Amino acid sequence: MSTHPNQQKRGFLYHLIDITLNIVIIVSIVAVIRTFVVSPFQVEGNSMADTLRDKEYIVINKFRYIVGSPERGDIVVFKPLVDEAKYYVKRVIGLPGDTIVIRDGDVFLRKDGKDIEIQEPYLSEKNADHTYRAPVNSGDTSETIYNIPEDQYFVLGDNRMGSLDSRSFMADGDPLPFVPQDHIKGSVWFVALPITKIHAIEPPNYDLEP
Repeated sequence: MSTHPNQQKRGFLYHLIDITLNIVIIVSIVAVIRTFVVSPFQVEGNSMADTLRDKEYIVINKFRYIVGSPERGDIVVFKPLVDEAKYYVKRVIGLPGDTIVIRDGDVFLRKDGKDIEIQEPYLSEKNADHTYRAPVNSGDTSETIYNIPEDQYFVLGDNRMGSLDSRSFMADGDPLPFVPQDHIKGSVWFVALPITKIHAIEPPNYDLEP
């Protein structure tokens, strides 16, 4: 029994519509996932060494900050006020309302009138006890105090002597050290490439009781 040419044409048309609809649905799902859930980024430079390296691919969790807020120790992807055309990746050190003190190469949280050193085991031997005021490789150990406004964050790179971060963000000669929450796009979930470097990013556990 032969098929009428019109039936063949309608069958082909339905098949084409079905394929097109599936493509549209898949593309839409991917777009929603990239916009609201996860997204890949490539690391540029070594400002987060040894935690993240130049040219590594990372996957960030965007949904986390739709339902919550950044926490101390999170590695975040954001656009700073001084360069909104480019994404940066740094570690959150200071939260809204915190007073962060940099002194003698170390970082402190001022709490109830006491300066509590923030222990940072993720820093390499080269960078431990070498957090200086800007310029970051100056060796200047004098005290700098940052009072963080509401809805803003203080960030540092793990490569403390080779990172453009809250210590050195400036525009027209004025310091702009803090990152607004709505400029933070997500937290780094895991390193995806190269394959030999695949691993999840574990948040540090700070003990900041006075």
